[in-house]
Amino acid sequence: RFKIIMKTALVFGSSGLIGGHVLQKLIHNNNYHKIKVFVRSDPKIDDPKLEIIRTDFDNLKKYKEHIKGDDCFFCIGTTKQNTPNKDEYRRIEYSIPVETAEIAKLNSINSFIYVSSGFADPESSGAYLKNKGEVEEELKKLNFSKLVIMRPAFLMGKRREKRKWEKIGMFFFKILSPLFFGSLKKMKPIHSEIVAKVMIRVANENLGKTIFESNEIAELNLDQAQPNN
Repeated sequence: RFKIIMKTALVFGSSGLIGGHVLQKLIHNNNYHKIKVFVRSDPKIDDPKLEIIRTDFDNLKKYKEHIKGDDCFFCIGTTKQNTPNKDEYRRIEYSIPVETAEIAKLNSINSFIYVSSGFADPESSGAYLKNKGEVEEELKKLNFSKLVIMRPAFLMGKRREKRKWEKIGMFFFKILSPLFFGSLKKMKPIHSEIVAKVMIRVANENLGKTIFESNEIAELNLDQAQPNN
């Protein structure tokens, strides 16, 4: 007697590097019968599981009735290059994830899975790591039944926009990553698809952990790839 799980997933950031993989994998995952996708413009993807919710992210409360389901995958993020305005940058990196999580909690969503960053720290002097760290702290206060914080290092994968300096950094990180031991292990680059795969796994298994560093995400992916003995 197998218990059939029919869950509803919510995806924020489905057009991004990790979110795009999350969406594709959810479509092919039999645990989910419905996927609510919160987007500014319609995605170039069509599937009977999808419910597309055109969203004004300046007014999330308007979508309170839609932010209902089982597992919320939050993958929205930006860069200083794409969002040079400080207030807008803060809104995307801090306000939107926190407000989404607050609504999700009010609507009794079971799991909130958030893409943070390696070395996220509310005390960081850099805006990117500071915002991610502050969001993590706010999410912890909400006491979800399951909170998952993914902290990938440099992300590999096909981006829509070219990031010259990131490419150069990635090149050196890939060369040096075999030398990363101990606390440096979490600096190893990781493919965005692996992060997406592990996010869905963690949402569906009880691994008894909240924060997953980059190397732990990679290990979970390898562990999943091993045949069962």
